[in-house]
Amino acid sequence: MMNVLVIRNDKLGDFMLAWPAFAMLKASDPSLKLTALVPSYTAELARACPYLDDVIIDAPKNDKMAFQRVVSEIKARQFDAMISFFSNTHNAKLAWKCRIPYRLAPATKWVQFFYNHRLTQRRSQSAKPEFEYNLDLARAFLRDHKIPVVEPRTPYLSFEQSAVEIQRKFLCDQLRIDTSKKWIFLHSGSGGSANNLSLTQYAQLIRGVLHHFDAYVILTAGPTESEKAHELAELVQDSRVVIYDKNKGLVDFALSLACADVFIAGSTGPLHLSGALNVPTIGFYPSRRSATPLRWQPINDAHKHLAFCPPNDKASQTDLTQIKIEEKLEEIIGFMTKVWHAADKE
Repeated sequence: MMNVLVIRNDKLGDFMLAWPAFAMLKASDPSLKLTALVPSYTAELARACPYLDDVIIDAPKNDKMAFQRVVSEIKARQFDAMISFFSNTHNAKLAWKCRIPYRLAPATKWVQFFYNHRLTQRRSQSAKPEFEYNLDLARAFLRDHKIPVVEPRTPYLSFEQSAVEIQRKFLCDQLRIDTSKKWIFLHSGSGGSANNLSLTQYAQLIRGVLHHFDAYVILTAGPTESEKAHELAELVQDSRVVIYDKNKGLVDFALSLACADVFIAGSTGPLHLSGALNVPTIGFYPSRRSATPLRWQPINDAHKHLAFCPPNDKASQTDLTQIKIEEKLEEIIGFMTKVWHAADKE
């Protein structure tokens, strides 16, 4: 059995985009013991990941005592190898100080010299999805250890159907909705990590969709985003719009997302969490090269994702208010109709 440390210790969305790589490693060699180094706020989800065997909580930024604690814990685990899917100075120092025999990371920054195995990746060119760059690192590790590669398949996160049904009933009771209509989840927050549509645009989108479909729109919100969700509901003024902002953590939130018929958001963590569940998604992205729909494509089946971005010019590429909702509604409604028809046939 090989003891492997896998590192993806940045934001929720980035962490979810590493799950296909975790799945590939585990499917290719089930005897690999995979331990993830993650920040405290994604630890609960990491413990629920079916491909990970253990979790180490990373040190907060600039906390030297906590950093030393993490170094000591990693050394005590006696890892045979590590894969840093996200390479920065912090992770490189960890790799060097812990003296793990096999250390793999992208060869794109000066800190690459702290690793003894490197894979050249030009992620800044955004030539393919982030999850594909992560898969390339997993493939390199498997090739180096002469392990045949087994390609992973969706969904990367799933729950027992009985658990989903219990959560569905809970949401029906809490939100005073029922299962006679489709459930459209919409997240208007950004978590500070990405540009997003304005509330006026989201309100226009919701009105357009509800004009065509008799559905429920469930507005989700993080701990600091509830006010925004309530403001959006006030803008729409429709009894079919409800607010869900009282989840009990990321796993409970994921279980609620598993009840969604479609999920709509900017390029945020919840969008990528929905993608891991293989829920149909509609995403709104900047057109700047480092943030394009291609680079931050979610990990659901390709036909289950629809993406929009503003014109790719210097004045507009990060301004999502340049996306004309009235011009996109027909495509959005067509996408929903298609994926729901396919789901009803399954």
